[in-house]
Amino acid sequence: MDALGWDSCDVIIVTGDAYVDHPSFGMAVIGRVLEAQGFRVGIIAQPDWTSTEDFARLGKPNLYFGVAAGNMDSMINRYTADRKIRQDDAYTPGNVGGKRPDRAVIVYSQRCRETFPDAPVVIGSIEASLRRIAHFDYWSEKVRRSILLDAKADMLLYGNAERAIVDLTHRLAGGDAINEIRDLRGTAYALSELPAAYREIDASQLVDDESNRTADAAPVRLVSQADTGSYLRLPSYEAVKADKDLYAHASRILHRETNPGNARPLVQPHGDRYVWLNPPPIPLTTEEMDWVFGRPYQRVPHPSYGDARIPAYDMIKFSVNIMRGCFGGCSFCSITEHEGRIIQSRSEPSILEEIENIRDKTPGFTGVVSDLGGPTANMWRLNCKSKEIEAGCRRPSCVYPGICKNLNTDQTPLIQLYRNARDIDGVKKVLIASGLRYDLAVESPEYVRELVTEHVGGYLKIAPEHTEQGPLSKMMKPGIGTYDRFKAMFDQFSKEAGKEQYLIPYFIAGHPGTTDEDMLNLALWLKAHGFRADQVQNFYPSPMASATAMYYSGKNPLKRVSQHSERVSVPMGARQRRLHKAFLRYHDPDNWPMLRAALKKMGRADLIGNGKHHLVPVTQFSHGNPRGLKAFRTQHTGLPVAGPLRKVRGSGATSGKKSAERKSSAKTSGARKPGGRGSNT
Repeated sequence: MDALGWDSCDVIIVTGDAYVDHPSFGMAVIGRVLEAQGFRVGIIAQPDWTSTEDFARLGKPNLYFGVAAGNMDSMINRYTADRKIRQDDAYTPGNVGGKRPDRAVIVYSQRCRETFPDAPVVIGSIEASLRRIAHFDYWSEKVRRSILLDAKADMLLYGNAERAIVDLTHRLAGGDAINEIRDLRGTAYALSELPAAYREIDASQLVDDESNRTADAAPVRLVSQADTGSYLRLPSYEAVKADKDLYAHASRILHRETNPGNARPLVQPHGDRYVWLNPPPIPLTTEEMDWVFGRPYQRVPHPSYGDARIPAYDMIKFSVNIMRGCFGGCSFCSITEHEGRIIQSRSEPSILEEIENIRDKTPGFTGVVSDLGGPTANMWRLNCKSKEIEAGCRRPSCVYPGICKNLNTDQTPLIQLYRNARDIDGVKKVLIASGLRYDLAVESPEYVRELVTEHVGGYLKIAPEHTEQGPLSKMMKPGIGTYDRFKAMFDQFSKEAGKEQYLIPYFIAGHPGTTDEDMLNLALWLKAHGFRADQVQNFYPSPMASATAMYYSGKNPLKRVSQHSERVSVPMGARQRRLHKAFLRYHDPDNWPMLRAALKKMGRADLIGNGKHHLVPVTQFSHGNPRGLKAFRTQHTGLPVAGPLRKVRGSGATSGKKSAERKSSAKTSGARKPGGRGSNT
């Protein structure tokens, strides 16, 4: 501030991440966008929250404090799916855990209030987005209030929020009071009384009687435009806390009101106050996306960190984010709730220019672009063929249960982007590491050929998630047959290219809708295909996800919820969740006693034995008896295997190479790839 001649900051952003001036880090984007609007922006990164000292370092902001947990939800960042504390933090120098508090948005907001009581507080980031209404909190096993109230903030911004943050800041700078700004999309605020100018549509109760269903409760597919003169009343915080069916009902309404073209304001009472949610923000145009990514990012961590490594930065420093949003609608994923399901794409020149900037400015670049992607690798420039249909659609997914006939699936522009990217001087290889939507890919064999021939670094990770229709229908994922089609293409094109390449499929245990029999069938599929998962992921009930509503309520919010609607089998309790993980690691001797007991209880003792068709042996070998264990594995599989992390070759698994040996055919427990598929970035 002294060097710039500033006596104060207009906006001070408090974040739980280390500061990295890179467009994959949200606070860098917000800071640079506001800077370009002429505002003086200060960043307080990873402050000591035990006192107010760090929060006072830049003085009082002229306009407001902007509070964010960082690129990740602070609870998911800190705890595994088994609620065990992580010792690492990929967004902290030195990968050190514990540098941000639990529920960071709430804690940071409290400290800002204590430091400067009259400074407005605006909260955002993924942590605020996913907690904007009353939500089930996995870590406390209870329903919590909207984070807006718990943080005592003046306003909540959800989504990426560039448009809202710019409008809000200009209006505050122009003299508007923050409690007078009520019309910004993508915002939430608290009210003591509801505006009389709006018509209320009461959606606070379940509707059981078909003859009494209102038009609003009906499963409407298309409406012409949003009714701007009305709002939907959700069941209150007290109601969803007391009635799990109402919780699932509220979740369904929220997810049906996510299309900016037809979403209405939502209101949820909390005691004698109301949380008002304005409709989602209008997606950025390609020109606006280019402008955001064209800010003068230095693409490196702040120099105050010295040589300390920041793993999240190491992962993305040679990658390029080409789009935002996801229309996949996977029920366990948070991308759609945060970024929306309308794809926001950058232009090809903007993307190629960023690759040139990486080549010229990023230390350590060797010619390999580590990723061209985003939430999904192959949704760039894919949108509805009709703007009118898109504006009226309420489908949660454009690809489930099948690909919508109105969806443009042409991958020709993406193929050309790949070719132009690898033709840039100084670029030796362009890899695709973001999650691939393989049900889209199989619609374009030429895309799969291009991907497999030029852009796979030995192995490709994809996410069938399961083999059984029960859990897949609750995940809103395609059947395993689509994976088989993609694998056949992958193998064919790898062979034609003369390359030895392998697929790494990800699977998930304990997802709502999964039975013990489903996990047994998945284990048998893994064994038949020669996969041995190193680490596996148990379902993680993140706030606001549809699958979390299933987990908590036992109801299916993908369909209309009533007292008599479909119930969902939910793996509950530590023992059953451990069992489901054990099925994914059927080859681990530590899991054999549990699996033997389960197989006997399930009437499948025929799978206990020492033959190739058995799942677990009769004899208990251990890691302490490597000779006996190795002999068993050779007999059990018909192939010699050196260790528990190796995948059997010859059936689509990874090779026996040491580099591939460290990879897993399933997600790590609570895997946290920054910016990747299913992450909370």
